[in-house]
Amino acid sequence: MSTKIEDFILLSGGDLSADIAEQINTKLSSIPTISSTHNIHKVLMSKSKEFKTALLEGPLAKPTTLAIFITQTIENEAPPEDAGACIRFFKRKTHPETLLTDKIQFAVLGLGDSNLLLDRQHTAAKDCNQVAQMLDVRLEALGGQRFCQRGESDERTGLLEVEPWIDLLVEKIKECL
Repeated sequence: MSTKIEDFILLSGGDLSADIAEQINTKLSSIPTISSTHNIHKVLMSKSKEFKTALLEGPLAKPTTLAIFITQTIENEAPPEDAGACIRFFKRKTHPETLLTDKIQFAVLGLGDSNLLLDRQHTAAKDCNQVAQMLDVRLEALGGQRFCQRGESDERTGLLEVEPWIDLLVEKIKECL
Protein backbone atom coordinates (compact mmCIF):
# COMPACT_ATOMS: atom_id res chain seq x y z
CA MET A 1 0.00 0.00 0.00
CA SER A 2 1.41 3.39 -1.01
CA THR A 3 1.66 6.12 1.58
CA LYS A 4 1.57 9.89 1.32
CA ILE A 5 4.09 11.41 -1.12
CA GLU A 6 6.06 14.50 -0.08
CA ASP A 7 9.06 14.48 -2.42
CA PHE A 8 9.94 13.17 -5.86
CA ILE A 9 13.22 12.00 -7.34
CA LEU A 10 13.39 11.59 -11.12
CA LEU A 11 16.31 9.34 -12.06
CA SER A 12 17.38 9.14 -15.68
CA GLY A 13 20.39 7.95 -17.63
CA GLY A 14 20.71 8.88 -21.28
CA ASP A 15 19.09 11.36 -23.63
CA LEU A 16 15.82 9.51 -24.20
CA SER A 17 15.23 8.83 -20.51
CA ALA A 18 16.09 12.47 -19.69
CA ASP A 19 13.43 13.60 -22.19
CA ILE A 20 10.84 11.32 -20.59
CA ALA A 21 11.88 12.51 -17.11
CA GLU A 22 11.25 16.07 -18.29
CA GLN A 23 7.77 15.08 -19.50
CA ILE A 24 7.03 13.61 -16.05
CA ASN A 25 8.44 16.71 -14.38
CA THR A 26 6.20 18.94 -16.50
CA LYS A 27 3.08 16.91 -15.66
CA LEU A 28 3.88 16.85 -11.96
CA SER A 29 4.69 20.56 -11.89
CA SER A 30 1.34 21.34 -13.52
CA ILE A 31 -0.52 19.93 -10.50
CA PRO A 32 -1.11 22.93 -8.20
CA THR A 33 -0.67 20.96 -4.98
CA ILE A 34 2.69 19.60 -6.12
CA SER A 35 4.03 22.82 -7.62
CA SER A 36 3.34 24.76 -4.41
CA THR A 37 4.24 22.26 -1.67
CA HIS A 38 6.41 19.45 -3.04
CA ASN A 39 9.98 19.19 -4.25
CA ILE A 40 10.93 17.47 -7.49
CA HIS A 41 14.59 16.49 -7.66
CA LYS A 42 16.29 15.39 -10.87
CA VAL A 43 19.21 13.00 -10.42
CA LEU A 44 21.38 11.53 -13.15
CA MET A 45 21.91 7.78 -12.83
CA SER A 46 25.55 8.31 -13.86
CA LYS A 47 26.27 10.34 -10.69
CA SER A 48 26.90 7.64 -8.07
CA LYS A 49 27.27 9.95 -5.08
CA GLU A 50 24.12 11.90 -5.98
CA PHE A 51 21.79 8.93 -6.40
CA LYS A 52 23.20 7.09 -3.36
CA THR A 53 22.75 10.18 -1.18
CA ALA A 54 19.27 10.87 -2.51
CA LEU A 55 18.02 7.30 -2.16
CA LEU A 56 19.90 5.95 0.85
CA GLU A 57 21.46 8.57 3.10
CA GLY A 58 20.11 12.08 2.71
CA PRO A 59 16.93 13.80 3.84
CA LEU A 60 15.01 12.34 0.87
CA ALA A 61 15.65 8.74 1.99
CA LYS A 62 12.24 8.31 3.62
CA PRO A 63 9.02 6.41 2.89
CA THR A 64 7.27 9.58 1.68
CA THR A 65 9.71 9.98 -1.23
CA LEU A 66 8.82 8.57 -4.62
CA ALA A 67 11.82 7.65 -6.76
CA ILE A 68 10.88 7.36 -10.43
CA PHE A 69 13.46 5.43 -12.45
CA ILE A 70 13.38 5.93 -16.22
CA THR A 71 15.79 3.48 -17.79
CA GLN A 72 16.62 2.20 -21.24
CA THR A 73 17.74 -1.20 -22.40
CA ILE A 74 20.26 -1.23 -25.21
CA GLU A 75 22.01 -4.14 -26.85
CA ASN A 76 22.36 -7.42 -24.97
CA GLU A 77 20.33 -6.55 -21.89
CA ALA A 78 22.57 -3.61 -20.99
CA PRO A 79 21.72 -0.12 -19.74
CA PRO A 80 23.13 2.89 -21.58
CA GLU A 81 26.47 4.09 -20.29
CA ASP A 82 24.84 7.05 -18.50
CA ALA A 83 22.66 4.69 -16.42
CA GLY A 84 25.24 1.99 -15.84
CA ALA A 85 26.52 3.17 -12.45
CA CYS A 86 23.06 3.12 -10.88
CA ILE A 87 22.01 -0.20 -12.42
CA ARG A 88 25.28 -1.90 -11.42
CA PHE A 89 24.92 -0.50 -7.88
CA PHE A 90 21.50 -2.05 -7.37
CA LYS A 91 22.53 -5.35 -9.01
CA ARG A 92 25.22 -5.96 -6.37
CA LYS A 93 24.54 -9.16 -4.50
CA THR A 94 26.30 -7.86 -1.39
CA HIS A 95 23.50 -5.43 -0.48
CA PRO A 96 21.36 -6.39 2.51
CA GLU A 97 17.71 -7.20 1.81
CA THR A 98 16.83 -4.15 3.91
CA LEU A 99 18.86 -1.61 1.88
CA LEU A 100 15.73 0.32 0.83
CA THR A 101 13.41 -0.62 3.68
CA ASP A 102 11.70 2.49 5.10
CA LYS A 103 13.59 4.65 2.60
CA ILE A 104 11.68 5.11 -0.65
CA GLN A 105 8.73 4.16 -2.75
CA PHE A 106 9.64 3.51 -6.37
CA ALA A 107 8.25 3.35 -9.87
CA VAL A 108 10.12 2.08 -12.93
CA LEU A 109 9.56 2.95 -16.59
CA GLY A 110 11.44 0.92 -19.17
CA LEU A 111 12.40 2.25 -22.58
CA GLY A 112 13.40 -0.42 -25.05
CA ASP A 113 13.74 -1.04 -28.77
CA SER A 114 12.65 -4.41 -30.06
CA ASN A 115 14.31 -3.57 -33.39
CA LEU A 116 17.59 -4.40 -31.65
CA LEU A 117 16.30 -7.91 -31.01
CA LEU A 118 15.37 -8.31 -34.66
CA ASP A 119 18.58 -6.81 -36.05
CA ARG A 120 21.04 -8.88 -34.06
CA GLN A 121 21.79 -12.48 -34.80
CA HIS A 122 23.74 -12.90 -31.59
CA THR A 123 21.85 -11.57 -28.61
CA ALA A 124 20.88 -13.22 -25.37
CA ALA A 125 18.10 -10.67 -24.84
CA LYS A 126 14.56 -12.01 -24.93
CA ASP A 127 12.83 -8.69 -24.32
CA CYS A 128 13.65 -5.07 -25.04
CA ASN A 129 12.94 -3.93 -21.46
CA GLN A 130 15.15 -6.27 -19.48
CA VAL A 131 17.01 -3.54 -17.59
CA ALA A 132 13.73 -2.11 -16.26
CA GLN A 133 12.42 -5.58 -15.42
CA MET A 134 15.58 -6.45 -13.49
CA LEU A 135 15.69 -3.08 -11.69
CA ASP A 136 12.02 -3.28 -10.68
CA VAL A 137 12.42 -6.76 -9.19
CA ARG A 138 15.71 -5.84 -7.52
CA LEU A 139 14.41 -2.64 -5.89
CA GLU A 140 11.59 -4.62 -4.32
CA ALA A 141 13.98 -7.39 -3.22
CA LEU A 142 16.07 -4.73 -1.46
CA GLY A 143 13.08 -3.57 0.58
CA GLY A 144 11.80 -0.77 -1.64
CA GLN A 145 8.04 -0.25 -1.80
CA ARG A 146 6.62 -0.44 -5.34
CA PHE A 147 4.36 2.57 -5.95
CA CYS A 148 2.81 1.40 -9.21
CA GLN A 149 3.22 -1.28 -11.83
CA ARG A 150 6.30 -1.14 -14.01
CA GLY A 151 5.85 0.58 -17.35
CA GLU A 152 7.43 -0.83 -20.48
CA SER A 153 7.68 0.83 -23.86
CA ASP A 154 9.14 0.06 -27.26
CA GLU A 155 10.72 2.51 -29.68
CA ARG A 156 9.55 0.31 -32.54
CA THR A 157 5.96 1.27 -31.68
CA GLY A 158 6.86 4.94 -31.19
CA LEU A 159 6.95 4.66 -27.39
CA LEU A 160 3.15 4.72 -27.39
CA GLU A 161 3.11 3.08 -23.97
CA VAL A 162 4.88 5.99 -22.23
CA GLU A 163 2.04 8.52 -22.08
CA PRO A 164 -0.56 6.11 -20.61
CA TRP A 165 1.97 4.99 -17.98
CA ILE A 166 2.74 8.60 -17.04
CA ASP A 167 -1.00 9.30 -16.77
CA LEU A 168 -1.43 6.24 -14.51
CA LEU A 169 1.50 7.39 -12.37
CA VAL A 170 0.13 10.92 -12.04
CA GLU A 171 -3.36 9.69 -11.09
CA LYS A 172 -1.88 7.45 -8.42
CA ILE A 173 0.25 10.32 -7.15
CA LYS A 174 -2.84 12.55 -6.88
CA GLU A 175 -4.41 9.90 -4.63
CA CYS A 176 -1.39 10.10 -2.29
CA LEU A 177 -1.09 13.84 -1.84
